[in-house]
Amino acid sequence: MSFTHQFSKSSLREYDIRGIVGESLSEADAFAIGRVFGSMVAAVGGKSVAAGRDGRLSSPALAAALIRGLMASGMDVIDVGEGPTPMLYFSSFDNHTDGAVMVTGSHNPPNYNGFKMMLRNKPFFGSQIQEIGARAAAGDVVAETTGSVVQKDVAEAYVARMVKDWDGERPLKIVWDNGNGAAGDILVKLVAALPGTHILLNEKIDGTFPAHHPDPTVPKNLEQLIAAVAAEGADVGIAFDGDADRIGLVDNEGHILFGDQFLILMARDVLKSYPGGTIIADVKASQVLFDEVAKAGGTPLMWKTGHSLIKSKMAEMKSPLAGEMSGHIFYNDKWYGFDDALYAAVRVLGVIARMPETVAEFRASLPVVVNTPELRFDCTEERKFTVVAEVAARLKAAGEKVSDTDGVRVNTADGWWLLRASNTQAVLVARCESRSEAGLAKLKAALAAQLAASGLTPDFDAENAGH
Repeated sequence: MSFTHQFSKSSLREYDIRGIVGESLSEADAFAIGRVFGSMVAAVGGKSVAAGRDGRLSSPALAAALIRGLMASGMDVIDVGEGPTPMLYFSSFDNHTDGAVMVTGSHNPPNYNGFKMMLRNKPFFGSQIQEIGARAAAGDVVAETTGSVVQKDVAEAYVARMVKDWDGERPLKIVWDNGNGAAGDILVKLVAALPGTHILLNEKIDGTFPAHHPDPTVPKNLEQLIAAVAAEGADVGIAFDGDADRIGLVDNEGHILFGDQFLILMARDVLKSYPGGTIIADVKASQVLFDEVAKAGGTPLMWKTGHSLIKSKMAEMKSPLAGEMSGHIFYNDKWYGFDDALYAAVRVLGVIARMPETVAEFRASLPVVVNTPELRFDCTEERKFTVVAEVAARLKAAGEKVSDTDGVRVNTADGWWLLRASNTQAVLVARCESRSEAGLAKLKAALAAQLAASGLTPDFDAENAGH
């Protein structure tokens, strides 16, 4: 039987496949992904694929269609069922499968869903995702055959492997906010195996996310956690996104620690075992992180934003640890190099449980900087990369200190500012950081001037309310 399929143009993204269920994403898409991805696994001599799904209402049906497609390509499928994305990644390593596909909408609204993939335990992204679209349109798949599927519960093995790396020295009181995301059942098992006192919020998996949206980078989504940390007198609060590949932290005084702040804690600890080791962070991270890594004897490396890009760079550099402002944390030390918020939680809690000071005291010890949130400015797909190139060219011509690792990051006497094109949306993303409010104002003015020179007149307040 011949096979061809057309995807919605908006669904094939840089790092995953994503869309609105019933509009730009369907069960037919899920089958096509399985049919083509299975063919791509077969093309490299592979035969087995692990499949999993998050707790969204649309995920069971999409996962079933995906598995049918994989089997039609001759794949032997290990169905690990409902759980967090990193559990699916773990199962691929633990069961030595040739590929892995997760059905997840991550931190997107409830009506979204999507697919994240690995091939031979490496990130599957960029041109590979575009290849899925091209192959589906051309019917470029292996001849239809029948593979197999087995259900396998990997939860116990996953939790046991994480707990093995617990290295704390004193019990902690921890509030966890699962945000009704896919980690719920695993989190219950994990805290039962860890020492200390654990208070769980929203641990029940619920794809309608009744408590709040599962995105720990948005301060509003952490209000419930902050209140619970205060009420319980807890040492720390931990939050996950919808599929638990991103983590958020709140200290014992209710202050939010951002990804580049708690990465300092993790880096100092890891560098004791890897003196001179390369610690990677994305271009949105604070200069404080890069400076503190160097102070701790590490080699800081600024790299492109995007979890797949960071994972690939980690493997290339043999880096023991990496992280993004968005809360993706990657351990190559003792772990597998993929982003895993549950495992990152175990490791950072181990560090906290060996520290003489509180988490709030650690946060207060860091150099004080003032920065903008992530600023986002609408810009067409056709124009966004051109604007960044124009800005970079003008700055270089003016003799400014510019890094073009990912977009353009400019260092000045007042601090730094960043402008990059989003890989997933028709927007430009910017951020500014200084040691003073006056310095920050100068940086924002410089950014605004460059945007204006390229024909954009953004209103910082209006366009970024709520970001």
